[in-house]
Amino acid sequence: MRSNRWIFIVIAALAGIGAGLAYGWVVDPVDYFDLTPDTLRADYKADYVLMVAEAFNAQRDPGLAARQLAVFGSQSPTAIAAQGLDFARANGFDATDITLIQELVTALQAWSGLP
Repeated sequence: MRSNRWIFIVIAALAGIGAGLAYGWVVDPVDYFDLTPDTLRADYKADYVLMVAEAFNAQRDPGLAARQLAVFGSQSPTAIAAQGLDFARANGFDATDITLIQELVTALQAWSGLP
């Protein structure tokens, strides 16, 4: 009789978990729409800045890099890249990655004329 009670508890727990997952994934899943890239967490923004820096390293076009960084909103591309550089330095990014981002920041500063 005691083991029947544990079997019932386990079955009820599994049924509850299954029903919750089915509701959350099938019946009423979360819909994200019309979100802008500036809603990303700081680590994802820094990763995006790093990707732009890697592309800049290959193409050497600061205008293209500025357009790619402009998706983050009203801040200047130089400020966005500088924030990515600060995050990279504070969170232990690889030295070569930090160098790439630093080169991007320097190029954007020279391109835009901003300090």
